[in-house]
Amino acid sequence: MGPLSAGALFLLLLLGACPEARASQNCVNNQQLLTVIRQLQQLLRGQETHFTRGIRNMRSWLAALQNSVSKTVSDAPSDISECSSQPCQHGGTCVRGGSQYKCICPPGWTGSHCQHQTQTAAPEGLVTGDPALSLVTGDPAFSHVTGDPASSHAPRCTQEEHLQYCSCEAGFQLSGDGGADSVCLDVDECEFYKQEGRPNLCMHDCVNTPGSYHCVCPSGYRILPDRQSCEDVNECVTSQHMCSQGTMCINTRGGFQCVKPECPEGNSNGSYVKTSPLQCERSPCPMDSKHCRHLPKTISFHYLSLPSNLKTPVALFRMATASPLGWPRPTSLRFGLMGGKSHNHFVIQRADRRTGEVVLVKTLEGPQTLEVVVDMSEYLDRSFQTKYVSKVTIFVSPYNF
Repeated sequence: MGPLSAGALFLLLLLGACPEARASQNCVNNQQLLTVIRQLQQLLRGQETHFTRGIRNMRSWLAALQNSVSKTVSDAPSDISECSSQPCQHGGTCVRGGSQYKCICPPGWTGSHCQHQTQTAAPEGLVTGDPALSLVTGDPAFSHVTGDPASSHAPRCTQEEHLQYCSCEAGFQLSGDGGADSVCLDVDECEFYKQEGRPNLCMHDCVNTPGSYHCVCPSGYRILPDRQSCEDVNECVTSQHMCSQGTMCINTRGGFQCVKPECPEGNSNGSYVKTSPLQCERSPCPMDSKHCRHLPKTISFHYLSLPSNLKTPVALFRMATASPLGWPRPTSLRFGLMGGKSHNHFVIQRADRRTGEVVLVKTLEGPQTLEVVVDMSEYLDRSFQTKYVSKVTIFVSPYNF
């Protein structure tokens, strides 16, 4: 803009030197003035063209820089959970799984995004990607490529500097050496992520589909919005059970049970009456019946549902004393496990001075049903007062959730 400023200053000097009010022989004539104006206009057009060209060059440089930066990929693993951005270079296959993706590289390329060329030629049939993903096509471990003709299709190919590069969309693997005869084969993500050290795609079962997969839950469960986790369906609440009248529906993991707790049969030593659907109470004892007073005052029924292989130790059930208002509190309590099936899986311990708890100490594998009988005896100054019994039935699911 320097020459333009000088020309403009010259024009102002000319106009200032020849005001209309005073004419002079030293003033330039109109023809000379028009010549100067045309020269300045030409100079302005030249400056405008130069400025426009600079803007155009700047735009081209920025576009090239943006394209270069977009193609540059870091070697560090990415947290991007989608393959839609096609992060795998040079024909690599993007495999989705959990919150990350992995690139399976074609022969001759390696790196987390297949961005590095190998120094030596890869052995025939070897996929030379991430070491964690290196697989030999002739090996049974390469079963994550299904090769199903129904899901195979032609790859996308481009020509770059007299070389042809072919690639497949996410969920497909380029077969062979990536040449003109290669096809896109479906990747079985379910088998791929079953391999040791890799996260599970689904809480229960994974079903492979062309280019993807979906999760399914067992009967009695529903899939959650994350499309991976399963949640138990409470058939007792949703009225999906078939329990007959007089029985109770107990929800279990993946199903339900119809139960009908029964009180012990009465005899001359004592009898019981049902005071609630889940409790029996002993009738008053005869004055001269010592045996009756040692029978449980109440028998209560409890039901628990556990997953298979629950981590141990874990407290499952608590039992505590609660003396009626005005009655003397017991000075001591004694807790014990009475018979029951597989009671060696459990121990009873004190949670505090007035509470005992049943603790699972040995892993249970389902499906199975166990019963634990817990008794609590009250003593007043070392004299036995009464006893309470809780029958705990445990339904163990065949699943770990």
